Amino acid sequence: MPAARSVRSPRARILGFIRRHGGSVLGSITATTSDSVVLTFDDGPDPDQTPRVLDALAEHDATATFFVLVTRVREYPALLRSVSAAGHEIALHGGDHRALTSFSGAEAASRLARARIELESVTGTAVRWYRPPYGAQSPTSWRAVRRTGLVPVLWSGTLHDSAAVDAARRAGATDRAAAAGRIVLAHDGIADERDGVTDPPAPVADRAALARDFLGLCQDRRLPVRSLHDALAAGATPVRTLELTTLRSG
Repeated sequence: MPAARSVRSPRARILGFIRRHGGSVLGSITATTSDSVVLTFDDGPDPDQTPRVLDALAEHDATATFFVLVTRVREYPALLRSVSAAGHEIALHGGDHRALTSFSGAEAASRLARARIELESVTGTAVRWYRPPYGAQSPTSWRAVRRTGLVPVLWSGTLHDSAAVDAARRAGATDRAAAAGRIVLAHDGIADERDGVTDPPAPVADRAALARDFLGLCQDRRLPVRSLHDALAAGATPVRTLELTTLRSG
């Protein structure tokens, strides 16, 4: 006698279909089809780390996407303009670093719209990408991002430069991140009370030095390092996955 099959509710079947196939339409960008690495930096600009990161990128003929906080842009507008003038892409990380999931859909959309306008007024260029603080997303916050005309971008590799991890784990993560198509999470700043959060203290890690080491590793592997804009402009397409969760590293 054949085993009885479980009967799934219509809602369960719909959710299962979305999980399997929804990423290509509803998801966030987590990778690309590029033969290069997309390197991204969160939480800046920062007067100590950002200039050193820019030097490392210039030394390796690389471009990057900087997901900035408007709270920091207000403090360092000239530094932000220097990032853009060096040929790098500016994207939005938030008006501050509070998780967008803590707001209603209407408030989240309003906050994003205001932050985008303020950021574009400083750079003079359109902002296309948004990375949610901590990678935290919900269906409500995702819809708010899309209503604002922004595209959510997460990551598929990390340098673990904002996490208190041991050297072996950080080295392993860096090694895995140096692969074609990866969107790599790094930081040129660390959010704090100025950005509306009280996160744990920043780890003892020289983020600019870690970025330089990563760029050297990619160079050794003959992997170009590019901003998301530059990777797509060269013919790559974005890879989307359905990520409605809290990744706790952005």
